Amino acid sequence: MDQQLCLALQTSSSLITRLYRRLLTPLGLTHSQYLVLIALWEVERPLTMGDLGERLSLDTGSLTPLIKRMEASGLLSRTRDKRDERKVWVAPTARGADLRDELLAVRREVVRQIPITDEQIVDLRRILQDMNDAISRADSLR
Repeated sequence: MDQQLCLALQTSSSLITRLYRRLLTPLGLTHSQYLVLIALWEVERPLTMGDLGERLSLDTGSLTPLIKRMEASGLLSRTRDKRDERKVWVAPTARGADLRDELLAVRREVVRQIPITDEQIVDLRRILQDMNDAISRADSLR
């Protein structure tokens, strides 16, 4: 089992998500909700559901209920595009924006608790992103 990359990735993902969960629960957020807010803040503008799903690697079936829950809790707003009603724009509300500093503190605390250097984190993230991109490209050709 020690040679299984899939197990190492799954275990790391589970442990990191658990760490985030412990820090986000007092804020009333899930890890998925955290990622949605971060994705919106990074571009500093509303995103369509399609763009948001692409940034988060989530399909519509997973993203829509998540966004609806966040809207119901006052963190996001959804608006239909006036020119193309198939498009739905998502933006943080003032309440969602007010969480920014707290969520940045959560990210700093997670990084502090991961037992590798900042440089190793950057390298690991780059390797995983490159791997994910290559696998996605290969998968789309099938």
